[in-house]
Amino acid sequence: MSTFDPGRLVMVDIPGKSLDTETAAFLREQKIRSVCLFRKNLGTEEEVRALVGDLIDVLGPEALIGIDQEGGAVVRATFLPQPPSAMALGASGDADRAEAVGAAVARGLKSLGINWNFAPVLDVNNNPANPVIGERSFSNDPAEVSRLAAAWMRGSLREGVACCVKHFPGHGDTHVDSHHALPTVDKSRAELDALELAPFKALAGQAPAMMTAHIVYPQIDPDRPATLSPQLLKGILRDDWGYDGVVITDALMMKAVAERFGYAKSAVMAIEAGADMVLAQGSLAEQLVAINALRDAFAKGRLTLEQGETANRRLDTLAAAYPARVVGDAAARAADHALMAEAWAAGLTVLRGAKPPALTTPIRVIVQGDVPTDMVSEAGPTGRQALALFDAFTDAQVRMVDDIAQFDWSTLPKDGRLNVVVSTRRARYGLAASEWRPDLHLSLWNPYQALDVHGPTVLTWGFAPGALAALKAWLEGRTQATGRAPQGLQ
Repeated sequence: MSTFDPGRLVMVDIPGKSLDTETAAFLREQKIRSVCLFRKNLGTEEEVRALVGDLIDVLGPEALIGIDQEGGAVVRATFLPQPPSAMALGASGDADRAEAVGAAVARGLKSLGINWNFAPVLDVNNNPANPVIGERSFSNDPAEVSRLAAAWMRGSLREGVACCVKHFPGHGDTHVDSHHALPTVDKSRAELDALELAPFKALAGQAPAMMTAHIVYPQIDPDRPATLSPQLLKGILRDDWGYDGVVITDALMMKAVAERFGYAKSAVMAIEAGADMVLAQGSLAEQLVAINALRDAFAKGRLTLEQGETANRRLDTLAAAYPARVVGDAAARAADHALMAEAWAAGLTVLRGAKPPALTTPIRVIVQGDVPTDMVSEAGPTGRQALALFDAFTDAQVRMVDDIAQFDWSTLPKDGRLNVVVSTRRARYGLAASEWRPDLHLSLWNPYQALDVHGPTVLTWGFAPGALAALKAWLEGRTQATGRAPQGLQ
């Protein structure tokens, strides 16, 4: 008699920064072996380590504890050395540096007991209007994505933290965020092979896990997003490529899936399509809907015992290769902070001849005061953090605005001051920015804002401490910007 339980195929999230009695009992009763940690779960480093230790005790020796620690704006454990975004690494183009960063990220996670990182991103960001990928991609060139992501992953795997490449079969050419709606990429198999699929195929032999995309590819499967599509998961990934690693869904609570199929139906459809694990967030009751739907499907034969045991075997293999245990190295932590700062600085990129103003130049800084989180990325830097970049300037005025995309350039006085626009937001500016004429444009997040604004621009590719320190050094004339933007931004 098999001991397999469908609860082992479900990854859940939990409330709070510590493991409460009710949640612990639920995890035990439902035979859960996998939890994903989000920002809401992360207190101090000591609190996170205690939480993970409690989770390992409850989930058992085959625990899989996941997190999104990609780099750039998508990092959950912000007290760890903060890695550059993928495109910042792409701007320096150094595979050895990418590998070192991947290893450092893994060392940080391992010091907490986390053994599964949902990174690196293999999406090829060839759509400048993409609202959710952007600088999370290494490049708009699939060969560069493959080269740098492979290096990043080598570093992580060497340090003992499993990677999960995402979002199969590719989220780069979308203009819709699947957290809010269902995107479509209407391309043929040949077109997908040449671009979106290329990095996933190139790294399929190295990636221990892949995460699916909630995107419809109508020329492959007109009815279902990739997460629920046998043609994509079983047909391409399993049968064509022979992939035998773990396939996990993106979050089923995302509107692209939840509003059309619901928790219960989508959980079953995903396993049916070839996934091994479903990411079912929400209340305990909502999670139970997904778990019970799987139990019912196995009991009634819609899902076979062989399917369940195959998925469970893949998950067991992953957990055995990358066990969840706390392994800390205090000496490495300081060196890893320095590594991240150096890597951010190496990606700093100037466009259109941008040069730092003399520190005695009268300047006006135009910046948005506050940028809340969109729940995918961390909150953007505050206006006050942006203003700290100009501490060394002797005459700096500030124009703090509520929404920089609504800023009316004609309201600025023509007083001879040098106007510096500092972007702290993720979204593109839109049409209003076509009227702006800044003397200097500093984009601290989405590099594709450079396409909205005329004038000299500096791209940091993110706003972590290392990125801001590099930009401050450039503004003060203490360093050069040596990064190179991908084609389309140059």
